[in-house]
Amino acid sequence: MINNEEFTKRLQKVIDFYGESASSFAEKIGVQRSSISHILSGRNKPSLDFVLKVLSSFPEVELYWLMKGKGNFPAEKKETRKEEISKEKKHLISKTPQISQAAKSEDKTIERIVIFYTDGTFKNFEHS
Repeated sequence: MINNEEFTKRLQKVIDFYGESASSFAEKIGVQRSSISHILSGRNKPSLDFVLKVLSSFPEVELYWLMKGKGNFPAEKKETRKEEISKEKKHLISKTPQISQAAKSEDKTIERIVIFYTDGTFKNFEHS
């Protein structure tokens, strides 16, 4: 369950960080001024739509930080998923054992590598 008072403090921190007034912040995220006022006063809780608009308009705001206060604000610059995959491919290639001459002569290429982690997640790498 979200702590409305703490959420309000974090939302005010975002507004202050960007040097916005409640009115200009409302305009930037595409909500009515009264919506901001009601959330900041504690009268209303933020809707999912409201939270998504904040995240969409201000990418430095992390969802988990805004909702629970965990994480960082402003968010540290993260690599794009494409950059992350590229680095992981390079790492895998550097760790791959050398292919013997016999294997090379078969003219085979790796199509896909899937790595499964113990936490149930996985990463899929496809040859491009």
